[in-house]
Amino acid sequence: MSTTASITKSKLADLVARLVAGGARVIAPVRVPDARPEHRRGRVRYRPVTDGSTIVLDATGVPDASLKSVVFPPTEPLYSYAKKGREVELTAPPLVFQPTVVLAARPCDAAGLDILDHVMGWDLRDELWFGRRKATTVVALACTGPADRSCFCTAVGLGPDATRGSDALLVPENGGFAIEAVTEAGEALIRGNADLFGLSDVALAKSDPLPVTPTTATREQARRAVAANLAIDPEAIRAWLGTHFEDALWDPIALRCHGCGACASVCPTCHCFDVVDEPESLSTGTRRRNWDTCQAARFTLHASGHNPRGDQNARFRQRVMHKFEIYPQRFGPVLCTGCGRCSRACPGGQDLPEVLSAIQARVGGAA
Repeated sequence: MSTTASITKSKLADLVARLVAGGARVIAPVRVPDARPEHRRGRVRYRPVTDGSTIVLDATGVPDASLKSVVFPPTEPLYSYAKKGREVELTAPPLVFQPTVVLAARPCDAAGLDILDHVMGWDLRDELWFGRRKATTVVALACTGPADRSCFCTAVGLGPDATRGSDALLVPENGGFAIEAVTEAGEALIRGNADLFGLSDVALAKSDPLPVTPTTATREQARRAVAANLAIDPEAIRAWLGTHFEDALWDPIALRCHGCGACASVCPTCHCFDVVDEPESLSTGTRRRNWDTCQAARFTLHASGHNPRGDQNARFRQRVMHKFEIYPQRFGPVLCTGCGRCSRACPGGQDLPEVLSAIQARVGGAA
Protein backbone atom coordinates (compact mmCIF):
# COMPACT_ATOMS: atom_id res chain seq x y z
CA MET A 1 0.00 0.00 0.00
CA SER A 2 1.31 3.47 -0.82
CA THR A 3 2.32 5.69 2.07
CA THR A 4 -0.30 8.25 1.11
CA ALA A 5 -3.45 7.89 -0.97
CA SER A 6 -3.21 10.47 -3.74
CA ILE A 7 -4.75 11.58 -6.99
CA THR A 8 -3.53 13.62 -9.96
CA LYS A 9 -5.51 16.38 -11.63
CA SER A 10 -6.18 14.18 -14.65
CA LYS A 11 -7.43 11.31 -12.50
CA LEU A 12 -9.60 13.77 -10.56
CA ALA A 13 -11.25 14.54 -13.89
CA ASP A 14 -11.65 10.78 -14.42
CA LEU A 15 -13.30 10.58 -11.00
CA VAL A 16 -15.84 13.23 -12.02
CA ALA A 17 -16.68 11.32 -15.20
CA ARG A 18 -17.06 8.07 -13.27
CA LEU A 19 -19.31 9.60 -10.62
CA VAL A 20 -21.54 11.30 -13.19
CA ALA A 21 -21.79 8.07 -15.20
CA GLY A 22 -22.88 6.33 -12.02
CA GLY A 23 -25.80 8.74 -11.58
CA ALA A 24 -24.30 11.14 -9.06
CA ARG A 25 -24.48 14.88 -9.22
CA VAL A 26 -21.03 16.44 -8.84
CA ILE A 27 -20.70 19.97 -7.45
CA ALA A 28 -17.41 21.87 -7.58
CA PRO A 29 -16.05 25.42 -7.78
CA VAL A 30 -15.82 26.65 -11.36
CA ARG A 31 -15.26 30.01 -13.04
CA VAL A 32 -18.40 31.77 -14.23
CA PRO A 33 -18.01 34.55 -16.85
CA ASP A 34 -18.32 38.11 -15.56
CA ALA A 35 -18.10 41.18 -17.80
CA ARG A 36 -16.79 43.54 -15.13
CA PRO A 37 -13.10 44.48 -15.51
CA GLU A 38 -12.25 43.52 -11.94
CA HIS A 39 -13.44 39.99 -12.66
CA ARG A 40 -11.74 39.38 -16.00
CA ARG A 41 -10.98 35.79 -15.07
CA GLY A 42 -14.60 35.20 -14.05
CA ARG A 43 -16.11 34.65 -10.64
CA VAL A 44 -15.74 31.37 -8.77
CA ARG A 45 -19.04 29.67 -7.93
CA TYR A 46 -20.12 26.19 -6.82
CA ARG A 47 -21.86 24.62 -9.79
CA PRO A 48 -22.77 21.13 -11.10
CA VAL A 49 -19.95 19.82 -13.30
CA THR A 50 -19.53 17.00 -15.79
CA ASP A 51 -16.03 17.95 -16.92
CA GLY A 52 -13.45 17.70 -14.15
CA SER A 53 -10.99 19.90 -16.02
CA THR A 54 -13.18 22.95 -15.29
CA ILE A 55 -12.82 22.66 -11.51
CA VAL A 56 -10.96 25.54 -9.85
CA LEU A 57 -8.23 23.86 -7.84
CA ASP A 58 -6.52 27.04 -6.73
CA ALA A 59 -6.78 26.37 -3.01
CA THR A 60 -7.00 30.07 -2.14
CA GLY A 61 -9.80 30.80 -4.63
CA VAL A 62 -12.83 31.01 -2.33
CA PRO A 63 -16.15 30.85 -4.23
CA ASP A 64 -18.34 33.96 -3.96
CA ALA A 65 -21.15 32.11 -2.19
CA SER A 66 -20.99 29.23 0.24
CA LEU A 67 -21.87 25.57 -0.10
CA LYS A 68 -25.03 25.98 1.98
CA SER A 69 -27.45 26.04 -0.95
CA VAL A 70 -26.52 22.47 -1.94
CA VAL A 71 -28.44 21.14 1.07
CA PHE A 72 -30.51 24.23 1.92
CA PRO A 73 -31.88 25.76 -1.31
CA PRO A 74 -32.75 29.47 -1.37
CA THR A 75 -36.35 28.45 -1.95
CA GLU A 76 -38.04 25.06 -1.63
CA PRO A 77 -41.55 23.62 -1.20
CA LEU A 78 -42.56 22.28 2.21
CA TYR A 79 -45.81 20.86 0.84
CA SER A 80 -48.49 21.58 -1.74
CA TYR A 81 -52.17 21.85 -0.94
CA ALA A 82 -55.38 21.29 -2.86
CA LYS A 83 -58.88 22.15 -1.65
CA LYS A 84 -61.42 19.46 -2.48
CA GLY A 85 -64.81 20.48 -1.22
CA ARG A 86 -64.47 20.97 2.52
CA GLU A 87 -61.29 18.93 2.65
CA VAL A 88 -57.73 20.05 2.10
CA GLU A 89 -55.27 17.54 0.68
CA LEU A 90 -51.60 18.04 1.55
CA THR A 91 -48.77 16.55 -0.49
CA ALA A 92 -45.27 16.50 0.96
CA PRO A 93 -42.19 16.81 -1.28
CA PRO A 94 -40.19 13.62 -1.91
CA LEU A 95 -37.48 12.83 0.64
CA VAL A 96 -35.32 10.80 -1.74
CA PHE A 97 -32.43 12.85 -3.10
CA GLN A 98 -29.92 12.33 -5.88
CA PRO A 99 -26.50 11.17 -4.63
CA THR A 100 -24.22 14.20 -4.65
CA VAL A 101 -20.45 14.54 -4.36
CA VAL A 102 -18.92 17.93 -3.67
CA LEU A 103 -15.31 18.12 -4.84
CA ALA A 104 -12.77 20.78 -3.78
CA ALA A 105 -15.08 22.39 -1.23
CA ARG A 106 -13.34 24.99 0.91
CA PRO A 107 -12.88 23.81 4.52
CA CYS A 108 -14.78 26.84 5.80
CA ASP A 109 -17.80 25.79 3.72
CA ALA A 110 -17.68 22.15 4.79
CA ALA A 111 -17.53 23.24 8.43
CA GLY A 112 -20.64 25.35 7.91
CA LEU A 113 -22.69 22.25 7.10
CA ASP A 114 -21.63 20.58 10.35
CA ILE A 115 -22.44 23.72 12.34
CA LEU A 116 -25.94 23.91 10.84
CA ASP A 117 -26.61 20.25 11.66
CA HIS A 118 -27.08 21.36 15.28
CA VAL A 119 -29.77 23.88 14.35
CA MET A 120 -31.57 21.66 11.87
CA GLY A 121 -31.75 18.80 14.35
CA TRP A 122 -32.40 20.80 17.50
CA ASP A 123 -36.09 20.93 18.61
CA LEU A 124 -37.42 19.56 15.31
CA ARG A 125 -35.54 17.39 12.85
CA ASP A 126 -35.53 19.00 9.41
CA GLU A 127 -35.94 15.99 7.12
CA LEU A 128 -35.26 18.00 3.95
CA TRP A 129 -31.92 19.17 5.32
CA PHE A 130 -30.84 15.80 6.66
CA GLY A 131 -32.08 13.97 3.59
CA ARG A 132 -29.78 16.02 1.41
CA ARG A 133 -26.96 15.81 3.94
CA LYS A 134 -27.13 12.02 3.91
CA ALA A 135 -27.07 11.99 0.11
CA THR A 136 -24.06 14.32 -0.06
CA THR A 137 -20.39 13.42 0.27
CA VAL A 138 -18.12 16.42 0.80
CA VAL A 139 -14.48 16.30 -0.31
CA ALA A 140 -12.74 19.44 0.91
CA LEU A 141 -9.59 20.99 -0.52
CA ALA A 142 -7.07 22.34 1.98
CA CYS A 143 -6.19 25.98 1.35
CA THR A 144 -2.57 26.89 0.83
CA GLY A 145 -3.09 30.28 2.47
CA PRO A 146 -5.71 33.00 2.97
CA ALA A 147 -7.63 34.25 -0.06
CA ASP A 148 -7.18 37.79 1.30
CA ARG A 149 -7.12 39.66 4.60
CA SER A 150 -10.79 38.80 5.21
CA CYS A 151 -10.06 35.10 5.92
CA PHE A 152 -9.92 34.31 9.63
CA CYS A 153 -10.86 30.62 10.03
CA THR A 154 -8.10 29.99 12.59
CA ALA A 155 -9.62 32.66 14.87
CA VAL A 156 -12.83 30.62 15.23
CA GLY A 157 -11.26 27.23 15.90
CA LEU A 158 -10.91 26.02 12.31
CA GLY A 159 -8.06 26.25 9.82
CA PRO A 160 -7.13 26.10 6.13
CA ASP A 161 -6.83 22.31 6.42
CA ALA A 162 -9.66 21.73 8.90
CA THR A 163 -11.73 18.59 8.36
CA ARG A 164 -14.89 19.56 10.24
CA GLY A 165 -17.93 18.77 8.10
CA SER A 166 -15.83 17.04 5.44
CA ASP A 167 -15.95 13.37 4.49
CA ALA A 168 -12.47 13.51 2.95
CA LEU A 169 -9.73 16.10 2.58
CA LEU A 170 -7.59 16.82 -0.47
CA VAL A 171 -4.17 18.32 0.31
CA PRO A 172 -2.12 19.89 -2.52
CA GLU A 173 1.07 17.88 -2.92
CA ASN A 174 3.63 17.47 -5.72
CA GLY A 175 1.39 18.86 -8.43
CA GLY A 176 -1.51 16.61 -7.38
CA PHE A 177 -3.37 15.91 -4.15
CA ALA A 178 -2.97 13.62 -1.20
CA ILE A 179 -6.33 12.53 0.19
CA GLU A 180 -7.39 11.32 3.59
CA ALA A 181 -10.71 9.88 4.70
CA VAL A 182 -12.51 11.67 7.53
CA THR A 183 -15.79 9.73 7.69
CA GLU A 184 -17.12 6.38 6.52
CA ALA A 185 -18.61 8.12 3.48
CA GLY A 186 -15.22 9.52 2.58
CA GLU A 187 -13.58 6.15 3.04
CA ALA A 188 -16.21 4.52 0.84
CA LEU A 189 -15.51 7.06 -1.91
CA ILE A 190 -11.77 6.39 -1.79
CA ARG A 191 -12.07 2.60 -1.58
CA GLY A 192 -14.68 2.56 -4.32
CA ASN A 193 -12.26 4.36 -6.62
CA ALA A 194 -9.04 2.80 -5.34
CA ASP A 195 -7.44 2.68 -8.77
CA LEU A 196 -7.68 6.45 -9.15
CA PHE A 197 -6.21 7.03 -5.70
CA GLY A 198 -3.22 4.73 -6.12
CA LEU A 199 -4.39 2.09 -3.67
CA SER A 200 -3.75 -1.59 -4.43
CA ASP A 201 -6.60 -4.07 -4.55
CA VAL A 202 -4.53 -6.45 -2.41
CA ALA A 203 -4.21 -3.97 0.42
CA LEU A 204 -7.90 -3.14 0.25
CA ALA A 205 -8.87 -6.79 0.34
CA LYS A 206 -7.08 -7.03 3.69
CA SER A 207 -9.21 -4.16 4.99
CA ASP A 208 -6.10 -2.22 5.90
CA PRO A 209 -6.83 1.22 7.34
CA LEU A 210 -6.51 4.00 4.83
CA PRO A 211 -3.42 6.18 5.24
CA VAL A 212 -3.59 9.58 6.90
CA THR A 213 -1.99 12.48 5.07
CA PRO A 214 0.84 13.82 7.23
CA THR A 215 0.92 17.43 8.31
CA THR A 216 3.43 19.18 6.09
CA ALA A 217 5.37 22.41 6.31
CA THR A 218 3.00 23.83 3.66
CA ARG A 219 -0.04 23.11 5.84
CA GLU A 220 1.61 24.70 8.87
CA GLN A 221 2.64 27.72 6.85
CA ALA A 222 -0.92 28.16 5.60
CA ARG A 223 -2.27 28.13 9.17
CA ARG A 224 0.26 30.75 10.27
CA ALA A 225 -0.59 32.95 7.29
CA VAL A 226 -4.32 32.87 8.07
CA ALA A 227 -3.73 33.36 11.81
CA ALA A 228 -1.85 36.58 11.02
CA ASN A 229 -5.12 38.11 9.75
CA LEU A 230 -6.95 37.99 13.08
CA ALA A 231 -6.34 36.72 16.61
CA ILE A 232 -9.28 36.69 19.02
CA ASP A 233 -10.55 34.72 22.00
CA PRO A 234 -14.09 33.60 21.03
CA GLU A 235 -14.95 32.61 24.61
CA ALA A 236 -13.88 36.02 25.96
CA ILE A 237 -15.87 37.74 23.19
CA ARG A 238 -18.92 35.62 24.04
CA ALA A 239 -18.68 36.65 27.69
CA TRP A 240 -18.28 40.33 26.78
CA LEU A 241 -21.27 40.28 24.43
CA GLY A 242 -23.41 38.73 27.14
CA THR A 243 -22.94 41.78 29.39
CA HIS A 244 -22.63 44.64 26.86
CA PHE A 245 -25.89 44.56 24.94
CA GLU A 246 -26.25 48.36 25.10
CA ASP A 247 -22.58 49.19 24.65
CA ALA A 248 -21.69 52.39 22.80
CA LEU A 249 -19.56 50.33 20.43
CA TRP A 250 -22.56 49.32 18.32
CA ASP A 251 -23.79 52.67 17.00
CA PRO A 252 -20.75 53.82 14.99
CA ILE A 253 -20.05 50.33 13.68
CA ALA A 254 -23.61 49.62 12.60
CA LEU A 255 -23.92 52.89 10.66
CA ARG A 256 -22.32 51.15 7.67
CA CYS A 257 -24.99 48.43 7.51
CA HIS A 258 -27.54 48.93 4.70
CA GLY A 259 -29.74 46.04 5.77
CA CYS A 260 -29.45 44.51 2.30
CA GLY A 261 -28.75 40.97 3.50
CA ALA A 262 -25.81 40.37 1.16
CA CYS A 263 -23.84 39.00 4.12
CA ALA A 264 -26.48 36.40 4.93
CA SER A 265 -26.85 35.30 1.32
CA VAL A 266 -23.18 34.33 1.02
CA CYS A 267 -22.65 33.10 4.59
CA PRO A 268 -22.07 29.35 5.22
CA THR A 269 -24.00 29.43 8.50
CA CYS A 270 -26.82 32.02 8.25
CA HIS A 271 -30.01 29.98 8.19
CA CYS A 272 -32.98 32.29 8.77
CA PHE A 273 -35.96 31.69 6.50
CA ASP A 274 -39.51 32.85 5.94
CA VAL A 275 -42.48 30.60 5.21
CA VAL A 276 -45.07 31.76 2.69
CA ASP A 277 -48.14 30.26 1.04
CA GLU A 278 -48.13 30.81 -2.72
CA PRO A 279 -51.55 30.29 -4.37
CA GLU A 280 -51.38 28.71 -7.80
CA SER A 281 -55.11 28.69 -8.47
CA LEU A 282 -58.31 29.22 -6.52
CA SER A 283 -57.93 25.80 -4.94
CA THR A 284 -54.23 24.88 -5.08
CA GLY A 285 -50.94 26.28 -3.92
CA THR A 286 -47.61 25.59 -2.30
CA ARG A 287 -46.17 26.42 1.07
CA ARG A 288 -42.52 27.37 0.57
CA ARG A 289 -39.64 28.43 2.71
CA ASN A 290 -37.32 31.11 1.40
CA TRP A 291 -34.05 32.42 2.73
CA ASP A 292 -34.45 35.52 4.86
CA THR A 293 -32.16 37.59 7.05
CA CYS A 294 -32.25 39.25 10.45
CA GLN A 295 -30.75 42.32 8.75
CA ALA A 296 -34.01 43.06 6.92
CA ALA A 297 -36.26 45.69 8.52
CA ARG A 298 -39.38 43.53 8.20
CA PHE A 299 -37.80 40.34 9.55
CA THR A 300 -39.01 40.97 13.12
CA LEU A 301 -41.96 43.23 12.28
CA HIS A 302 -45.01 42.15 14.30
CA ALA A 303 -48.57 42.15 12.96
CA SER A 304 -49.30 44.92 15.48
CA GLY A 305 -46.75 47.14 13.79
CA HIS A 306 -44.24 46.86 16.63
CA ASN A 307 -40.69 45.94 15.68
CA PRO A 308 -38.37 44.89 18.54
CA ARG A 309 -35.40 45.68 16.27
CA GLY A 310 -36.63 48.93 14.86
CA ASP A 311 -33.32 50.33 13.63
CA GLN A 312 -30.38 48.98 11.68
CA ASN A 313 -28.05 49.26 14.67
CA ALA A 314 -30.16 46.74 16.58
CA ARG A 315 -30.31 44.44 13.57
CA PHE A 316 -26.56 44.46 13.00
CA ARG A 317 -25.97 43.89 16.70
CA GLN A 318 -28.28 40.87 16.48
CA ARG A 319 -26.15 39.35 13.72
CA VAL A 320 -22.98 39.58 15.78
CA MET A 321 -24.73 38.49 19.00
CA HIS A 322 -26.30 35.48 17.33
CA LYS A 323 -23.05 34.25 15.84
CA PHE A 324 -20.76 34.84 18.79
CA GLU A 325 -22.99 34.72 21.90
CA ILE A 326 -26.47 33.26 21.38
CA TYR A 327 -25.58 30.22 19.26
CA PRO A 328 -22.50 29.33 21.37
CA GLN A 329 -24.63 29.48 24.53
CA ARG A 330 -26.82 26.70 23.16
CA PHE A 331 -24.52 24.63 20.96
CA GLY A 332 -20.92 25.40 21.94
CA PRO A 333 -19.01 26.54 18.82
CA VAL A 334 -19.51 29.93 17.22
CA LEU A 335 -21.88 30.36 14.29
CA CYS A 336 -19.08 31.48 11.98
CA THR A 337 -16.39 29.72 9.96
CA GLY A 338 -14.18 32.74 9.29
CA CYS A 339 -14.64 32.57 5.51
CA GLY A 340 -14.67 36.38 5.20
CA ARG A 341 -17.43 36.44 2.57
CA CYS A 342 -19.59 38.90 4.50
CA SER A 343 -16.78 41.46 4.36
CA ARG A 344 -16.20 40.91 0.64
CA ALA A 345 -19.90 41.11 -0.23
CA CYS A 346 -20.87 44.13 1.89
CA PRO A 347 -21.56 47.26 -0.22
CA GLY A 348 -21.13 49.43 2.87
CA GLY A 349 -17.66 48.17 3.73
CA GLN A 350 -18.76 46.38 6.90
CA ASP A 351 -15.80 44.30 8.02
CA LEU A 352 -16.42 41.50 10.53
CA PRO A 353 -12.73 40.99 11.43
CA GLU A 354 -12.59 44.71 12.22
CA VAL A 355 -15.68 44.43 14.42
CA LEU A 356 -14.28 41.41 16.25
CA SER A 357 -10.95 43.17 16.74
CA ALA A 358 -12.77 46.15 18.25
CA ILE A 359 -14.64 43.87 20.65
CA GLN A 360 -11.46 41.98 21.53
CA ALA A 361 -9.77 45.30 22.34
CA ARG A 362 -12.53 46.03 24.84
CA VAL A 363 -12.49 42.60 26.46
CA GLY A 364 -9.51 43.43 28.70
CA GLY A 365 -11.17 46.53 30.10
CA ALA A 366 -14.71 45.15 30.32
CA ALA A 367 -16.52 45.99 33.53
